[in-house]
Amino acid sequence: MTAEAELASLHARLVELIGRDKRPAHYVLVDCQRQLLRLSLQGQTLKEWPVSTAANGLGNANGSYQTPTGLHQIADIIGRGAAPALLFQARIAQPLCAHIESRPVSTDTDTVTSRILRLQGLEPGVNSGEGCDSYMRYIYIHGTAEEGLLGQPVSHGCIRMANQAVIEFAALVTEKTLLYVY
Repeated sequence: MTAEAELASLHARLVELIGRDKRPAHYVLVDCQRQLLRLSLQGQTLKEWPVSTAANGLGNANGSYQTPTGLHQIADIIGRGAAPALLFQARIAQPLCAHIESRPVSTDTDTVTSRILRLQGLEPGVNSGEGCDSYMRYIYIHGTAEEGLLGQPVSHGCIRMANQAVIEFAALVTEKTLLYVY
């Protein structure tokens, strides 16, 4: 399947999930196989960035340390205006910036830096509700100190981006922007 055909198919799936009367102008697709996040407008890719999803693969169960699939929305955007690489703990900015590792090595830490876009699942029983709730699992799109590992599945469930990329991305979306993870 060509990239254009795949995007058209995903756009149709998104419209099916949310209903034709609520068709979004722009939305986000997270391709876990290719480790890419795409910002799309009416089925056309505007911008794409490399990401890292979970080392444990895809799955929606609480405690799985997997990246949850399906339809989500951005529930909160935390850190607008924060310095690049600023560290966050429990969604609170800390007075330090992370050292960014550009080599493809693990730092053995799962730092959250620059911006946090907290995800809320929109499919009951899939990524919303008891035992599988993305919001209650604290699933984010966030900056990382391990930029050299982007493009590889190494996270603990979140979707990691480069710091400048997540800053740019956070400026292009809003709360309620739809996101489909597959």
